[in-house]
Amino acid sequence: MEQKREKFSSSFSVFFATLSSAVGLGNIWMFPYVVGVNGGAAFIIIYLGCVLVVGLPTLISEFVIGRGTRKNVYGAIKEVTNKKVFRSISTIGILATYVLLFFYTVVAGWVYSYVFKAIVGTFKGIDAAGATKIFNDTSIGPVSPIIGQLLVLIVAGTIIAMGVKGGIEKLTRITMPILMGLLLLLAIRSLTLDGAMEGVSFLLKPDFSKISIGTFLAALGLAFFKLSVGTGSMITYSSYFTDDNNLIATGVKVSIADTAVSLIAGLAIFPAVFSFGLEPSSGPGLLFNTVPLIFSKMPGGSFLVVIFFFLAAMAATTASISLLEVLIATFTEEFKFSRKKALVINVAIILAFGSLAALSANPEGLLAEIKIFNFSIFDAFDALISNILLPLNGLLIILLCGFSIKKGFVRDELTNGGTLNNEGIVSILLFIMRYITPILIIVIFLKTFI
Repeated sequence: MEQKREKFSSSFSVFFATLSSAVGLGNIWMFPYVVGVNGGAAFIIIYLGCVLVVGLPTLISEFVIGRGTRKNVYGAIKEVTNKKVFRSISTIGILATYVLLFFYTVVAGWVYSYVFKAIVGTFKGIDAAGATKIFNDTSIGPVSPIIGQLLVLIVAGTIIAMGVKGGIEKLTRITMPILMGLLLLLAIRSLTLDGAMEGVSFLLKPDFSKISIGTFLAALGLAFFKLSVGTGSMITYSSYFTDDNNLIATGVKVSIADTAVSLIAGLAIFPAVFSFGLEPSSGPGLLFNTVPLIFSKMPGGSFLVVIFFFLAAMAATTASISLLEVLIATFTEEFKFSRKKALVINVAIILAFGSLAALSANPEGLLAEIKIFNFSIFDAFDALISNILLPLNGLLIILLCGFSIKKGFVRDELTNGGTLNNEGIVSILLFIMRYITPILIIVIFLKTFI
């Protein structure tokens, strides 16, 4: 007997729930520092191209598979194909979800810790050395980073336990508009600072001399990471979509909104970075070392830094929920576990491996000296997910949807059984999915690893 599954209640709920999966620390933490490291506006142009011709078609492909089967990622792939190469999509997706959560919950735990630090005024009047010390106290351990990670998992797990409508839908309908509004407020404040236009120029004036093949791989990995494709989360979320949802329109709206949030985050951070003479290419520490220092020097900064890290915590939570839901849906539907049992098992697995990432993320951490191909454990998880698992699974998904699944199945989902007048758009999309997206992914892979 097929298990009865919940659905989102409306297209409005679908949009915010799907956007909550895409919008996360990738927008507020990863996007600004990757842009900073890769030269600003030139990287953004390449990134936008990757979103348009790689990320968006892959996102819509996951929508087709998810809604068309109404199953978790494992069950969905099993239903649409019997070819072993494509059956591996579910295995890679679940592995990618675990690996992503191993290091993502570490960073989310730091964000949670910074919310409390901001509330009690820890950042008031700090200098660069003080900001570094606070970050080290938060990330070195041995106890504090693991506690933060556990807190993230408890919060996300509690919301997931409430179900699709009572938990995920209700939360995202409230948090997404608030998050976007607060981020816009911070961007406006940042743009009023002296010297802010230098930061705007950094974002909008391209310098193509900074471009290398590594830039293209970074842009491709970021596009997959930020749109939350390749892990199975979009297949899982789209299995809860309403029957009348326009999959192409939802994909376009989510991609535009996600990119807009990233650019607004850049406008909130880089004008302030240049205004205070800080380094835009300071890497992953840009958020945790630079942002508190920026707000400490800004009128009203004690209040604004609370808002900033609160919205970062909201983004981290909603993205963690979407990833956890991939695992919970698989465990409950394929292995017939209760949601509670599935949550307990997966939180234990994530905490066990995630603690290794937590204790190796800081160069002075307890496990920082342990190297995997010259990467720390934390960086190895990051590189594995961004450079290999997400692009590889994205390639398999796009090939599956473009060539292996019956054409009638794909067209039926994209046209809602012929009720949408979008045949021309569907034909163009299918051409891109078959002949442009996979070629670009393969070329970037070959150039990078050869």
